[in-house]
Amino acid sequence: MSARDEIMARVRRAAGRKGGVEAVAERLERRSRGPLPAWEGPLDERFCERVQAAEGSLSRVASRAAAAVDVLDYLDRQGLSRDLVAAPHSLLARLPWPHELRLHRRAVQDGDLAGITVAFAGIAETGSLLLLSGPETPTPLNFLVDDFICLLPAARLLPYPEDAWDLIRSEVGSLPRAVNLITGPSRTADVEQTIQLGAHGPRRLHVILIQESEG
Repeated sequence: MSARDEIMARVRRAAGRKGGVEAVAERLERRSRGPLPAWEGPLDERFCERVQAAEGSLSRVASRAAAAVDVLDYLDRQGLSRDLVAAPHSLLARLPWPHELRLHRRAVQDGDLAGITVAFAGIAETGSLLLLSGPETPTPLNFLVDDFICLLPAARLLPYPEDAWDLIRSEVGSLPRAVNLITGPSRTADVEQTIQLGAHGPRRLHVILIQESEG
């Protein structure tokens, strides 16, 4: 044992704490939550309200088929080409895409204007999307397009950010390399305290909330 280890062991004994990985796991298991802000109403209504308050747009659709149609409608409303870079997510692979849409299943490249992925969860309190890095949801797609479209099954809505960490531990286990919480389009007020959208990422965020149950 080094001098440092011996000193830290004495500190832990004096504080009545265990050391090592087991101690960390024990503290995580019995972690307590701080105060949570109170709000009322259904999760989906709160989420939709907060997304729009953060300058995002949102569609609520009844099925996956309707979600695919809404993607095409969104591109047309924005006056964009019908080209879309898609994350290799299994949900996107199962969607019945309109034949008018040119779907590119590849990594995002310079010049790509619109992209689509699937959120791991949504946070009703803040209207945030929770996205995990990984083969099915590559992180560059979240930030390198002007128009970012994100699908979210309503069954994946959670009340608070704290619930999201519990869900990650439950379903994924260890944390992925990156966890992104996205609330509205990219913005900054660095220049003369004036809000500018699209400063460090997408100029527009469009969320499609799918009411259809997972399966």
